Amino acid sequence: MPDTEILIRNAAAVVTMDDARREIAGGDVLIRGGRIAAVGQGIATAGQVVDAAGCVVTPGLVNTHHHLYQTLTRAVPGGQDALLFGWLKTLYPIWARFGPDEMFTSAQVGLAELALSGCTLTSDHLYLFPNGARLDDTIAAAVEVGLRFHPTRGAMSIGESAGGLPPDDLVERESAILDDMIRVVDAFHDPAPGAMVRVGLAPCSPFSVSRELMRDAAILARDKGVMLHTHLAENDEDVAYSLATFGCRPGQYAEDLGWTGDDVWHAHCVKLDRDEIGLFARSGTGVAHCPCSNCRLGSGIAPVRAMRDAGVKVGLGVDGSASNDAGNLVAEARQAMLLQRVARGADAMSAREALEIATLGGARVLGRPDCGSLEPGKRADLAIWDVSGIEAAGAWDPVAALLHCGPTRVRDLFVEGRCIVADGQMVTIDLPRVIERQNRLARRLIG
Repeated sequence: MPDTEILIRNAAAVVTMDDARREIAGGDVLIRGGRIAAVGQGIATAGQVVDAAGCVVTPGLVNTHHHLYQTLTRAVPGGQDALLFGWLKTLYPIWARFGPDEMFTSAQVGLAELALSGCTLTSDHLYLFPNGARLDDTIAAAVEVGLRFHPTRGAMSIGESAGGLPPDDLVERESAILDDMIRVVDAFHDPAPGAMVRVGLAPCSPFSVSRELMRDAAILARDKGVMLHTHLAENDEDVAYSLATFGCRPGQYAEDLGWTGDDVWHAHCVKLDRDEIGLFARSGTGVAHCPCSNCRLGSGIAPVRAMRDAGVKVGLGVDGSASNDAGNLVAEARQAMLLQRVARGADAMSAREALEIATLGGARVLGRPDCGSLEPGKRADLAIWDVSGIEAAGAWDPVAALLHCGPTRVRDLFVEGRCIVADGQMVTIDLPRVIERQNRLARRLIG
């Protein structure tokens, strides 16, 4: 679409997230050929015009941690009130019954849910592959939905019989894991600017894979030029396991195995101490902060204020829909703001800082300098929020209103200049039909 132009015109505010953090009242954004061509006021075009009066325009939100397959297991009895390890033990046997259809459909639902909440770029951590399921299933779903996608080839290799947490029928041989990591990177990873799919490597966690697999995955990732991702320091149980099993805290474990650097990001990090925060800041290691999931599982409040002050790259993650149980990214940004205020006081985090974490912060964590802000040359990933409705009625500051009051559903969403959501509805897939299929699959799992 080299000559296609779309002008987003006359927004109440355009939030650029550029170096000056400009907000342009009565602002316009011109899209040409999948990129931002101009940002300002009074821009002219001979192309399509989208009226944004009464709306706030932001960069598309970026989700740095998800388990899309879990949208099929929301609010499961037995796991609703459990801590992390007990929750996993409840759900592992259910997930073992998944196959390609479950992976594809649950990914479509999860991706659509993200899109409707303003997300244009999402990662996904898929670490179990039962009954012929493959990472390919989720990539196919993302292509249909139209979001920019960073799937990660996860893995579990230590089952219960070897002292791990997952059941033996959900783990894989480590040689097979590494072979499939090579396959999916070679088949799908696109390192070019503007890439719609980039693949990462993501052994699940220190309690489900060996030290050898962690080290080998890091070596392979650097050989292939892809990023690394895993769970780390999620709760007290996680830290206790690391101390008992490896004789060190999670941060030291990560550093020893090559799991720090600007090509690495870790999910949760609720229990990082001051030294570990310093390590992450010095090494450029990123963090996916998942506030709603951390609340739901009783894991605690991640030290995001301390991380940000130290210079750690922090993005947001909705985490799996079995532990959130929602996938609304703008609601996640609000929760991040509120939790830091609970922990540190009402001035600990502003709405604008939380919005920055949700956009530019996430893009930096995922290594995407081409995304995360509205500037000429950046990818045309943006969200249009209608603040003229009841949620923001009476709001004096429309930008802060996004997180203080709402809305929590986007009006329009563009990815690479392509309309994904229009007037609050998905336009790339038949969402009611997908939801019907999802519920049918869920009933079969329950049955």
